[in-house]
Amino acid sequence: MTPRPMVDKPMTDAELVVRVVAGDAGAFADLVARYHAACLRYAAHVLGDRMEAEDVVQETLLRAYRSLGRYQERQQFRPWLFRILVNRCRTAATRMGAQRLRTADAMDPDTVTARDGTAVLELRSRLVRAIAGLDEPHREAFLLKLGEGLEYEEIARITGASVSALKMRVKRARDQVRERWKELDDDGSR
Repeated sequence: MTPRPMVDKPMTDAELVVRVVAGDAGAFADLVARYHAACLRYAAHVLGDRMEAEDVVQETLLRAYRSLGRYQERQQFRPWLFRILVNRCRTAATRMGAQRLRTADAMDPDTVTARDGTAVLELRSRLVRAIAGLDEPHREAFLLKLGEGLEYEEIARITGASVSALKMRVKRARDQVRERWKELDDDGSR
């Protein structure tokens, strides 16, 4: 019987943070690799501008790196990072102005569909427009819960809202997105 090779299990976020604080820059690269895509996806949904979202994610990661000395190990890293991200997105949205936030006009479905011509892009465009109709607190809760798969307790730590308020926001957001989806479907079938 041949002994099984030892397989390294991935380090936890807390273990990586300890290594970063001890001076291991490679450990921070591992954290970035783990969370960059989720951060970018969230920022792009909120801001509606991929380049602005990339800038916000870079600012977020830089702030996180600089703040790791104050990070408390009893906190979970993901909600801590997303709290920084949500705050950076709020600041960027304010800076961009309400007019530039993702709205039905920000993503022209005709140009997106014309470029590719696929039904998938049409559905995605409809979903983007439905989500864009949500106010900021509902969109934020909806995207963190359903887009990023965070638990309500994590979202509460990120946003400062209570779990019950967040559950209500997500429920109302789902209802509004569902209603808007039907409206957009009715508009498209005429």
